[in-house]
Amino acid sequence: MTTPPYDPATLSPTPSPALPEDHEVTAPPALPDATGPAPQAPPAEPPRPAPVRDRYFDLLRAVALFRVVFYHLMGWAWLPVVFPSMGVMFALAGNLMARSLQRPAVRVVRGRMRRLLPPLWLLGAVGVTGMLVQGWGPDAEGHPAWWWLHLLYWVVPLSDPPYAEGLPGLHGIVGEDWATELAGPLWYIRAYLWYVLLSPFLLKALRSLPWATILSPVALAAALEFGWLHIPYGRIDSAVTDFSTFGACWILGMAHQQGILARLPRYVVPSLAPFVAAFGLWYALTHGFKEGHDLDDIPFAQSLWSLATVALLLHISPSWTQWPRRLRRWDRLITLLNSRAVTIYLWHNVCILVAATVWDDLWNIDTLADHEAWLLDSPWPVLALAWSLVALCIVAFGWAEDLAAKRRPRLWPDSPAAARGSTGTRRHRT
Repeated sequence: MTTPPYDPATLSPTPSPALPEDHEVTAPPALPDATGPAPQAPPAEPPRPAPVRDRYFDLLRAVALFRVVFYHLMGWAWLPVVFPSMGVMFALAGNLMARSLQRPAVRVVRGRMRRLLPPLWLLGAVGVTGMLVQGWGPDAEGHPAWWWLHLLYWVVPLSDPPYAEGLPGLHGIVGEDWATELAGPLWYIRAYLWYVLLSPFLLKALRSLPWATILSPVALAAALEFGWLHIPYGRIDSAVTDFSTFGACWILGMAHQQGILARLPRYVVPSLAPFVAAFGLWYALTHGFKEGHDLDDIPFAQSLWSLATVALLLHISPSWTQWPRRLRRWDRLITLLNSRAVTIYLWHNVCILVAATVWDDLWNIDTLADHEAWLLDSPWPVLALAWSLVALCIVAFGWAEDLAAKRRPRLWPDSPAAARGSTGTRRHRT
């Protein structure tokens, strides 16, 4: 091999003589690779599309949440018939859980628990502290040896967390027995946790025996209702009863995500669901509904009515990626309700109690009592005041949901980015 001649003045290679314009320059032949052909780089995987929210599901969740607050204030027994909120909320959660289980089950379950529990811990930190300050303790529960152990249910609610009953309130601010109202929504957290833990097994059963799996909770509800199955221990009985009542809705949501419902002929669900709903309503009417009880007091009827209603709502399912024109004005409100669903559900009972207590205290003003009694008797101002207090709870406690989801905390998450659970970078939904 020769080196190019150097110009001694510049120590740089001397230029080569110019080639004629018609001279063809050819590349030197490639030398054979002694080790064989060069390995080719594997083709780059296409980027995974960012998850797209189903705005129809967001609408259902927002309506369900509003109906829960409305019902707990008004107490109208027909409201759960018009819209069975709990069945709808469990179905939407089951749908999301089935989608998440495309990833390892342990990771998904851990992620769901991480999102669910911190808002509960914040509620417990406030509530249990208040109960202890007002004298609640082992003697009040009658089992001092186990009392502290039962407090662990405020950490992982595999059963109903303990709470004090009959506590005095704060005059003019919080009514009596406030701890009972605070603990009222906790059954939903406990039921949700059990559904999450059972979902990997339910999904396997659903893929093997879809309709037997969907209808098994209803069969369990019938066995409990007609006395074919008796569970003596109260804590286990409450968990089994909740599973039998709303388990079919959770599994139906999973079946919708897995495409099982889509494989049915389009006429099947609209043809069968009304008969199931009618039977559930007939059973409710003949077993206490007219005597002031609601569907929550008749689990078997609730399971049938919720199953039929959820089946119809999932059958309609337009799968909106964007809002229809008529609903765009509600985008920010619906986004807020979805972003703070757990906070609203956990705190709304206390907000209603405070609103009712403050409003009732206005009867002590003689002018209002004498001339505006109709206004003091109206529940609508209490509803407005309750939602105002819910808004304060969103600001005061809602950040726990952001921390649980590993998002940047926000005081008022009503933007579409908050609904997507994103802060500018794509995250997996768990």
